[in-house]
Amino acid sequence: MVRDIYEAVNELEKPGVNEVAALVNDFPVVCVGGSAGGLDAYIRLLQNLPANLGVAIVIVNHITKMPTMLHEVLPSYSAMPVELITESLLIKPNHVFIIPANRDLHVTDGQFHLKPISKPRGWPDVITVFLRSLTKHWDGKLVAVIVSGYDGDGADALYDIKEAGGITIAQKLDTAIQPDMPETAIASGCIDFVLSPENIAEKLVSIARHELL
Repeated sequence: MVRDIYEAVNELEKPGVNEVAALVNDFPVVCVGGSAGGLDAYIRLLQNLPANLGVAIVIVNHITKMPTMLHEVLPSYSAMPVELITESLLIKPNHVFIIPANRDLHVTDGQFHLKPISKPRGWPDVITVFLRSLTKHWDGKLVAVIVSGYDGDGADALYDIKEAGGITIAQKLDTAIQPDMPETAIASGCIDFVLSPENIAEKLVSIARHELL
């Protein structure tokens, strides 16, 4: 009887999955940044990723004119759960996270933090802001993926990702509906791989397997 009580107490004291995720921030985080034409790339990417990839996928869409619907559309194409990011949401592996509209995204203590967008006029730089936050506050492997979109958001942070030991990937231009964003990323000279969305998925699986050995 005493032993049963002791074991029950131990079970209660064990940290849950969410608590462990908050304490451990050494699994890989993949930021997928895009805008115009990005939905096509997101779908083609997610369709080819397994449920147990072992990384967190964060989709940072830099269109700010209207609320995002990605968290409603993408679950049909993803083996992993898809969540709209809310303040202080725990970052967990094997999940796809979506940035809300008109917010900058930061990371501290294993959690997402949302702030008012720093560039309310002109092209936003939400991808750049998030990537730089990751380089300062995340211990695990970082992967930056730039897909279809206008402007060059994200390109300015690719050097920081490389300096942090991360990997950078741009969508192959002839597979992008709007190639401006990946083209600017490639022109930065800081891109490791230029791939189609399907091959990006293949590369992410390879990276994840290497990191989790």
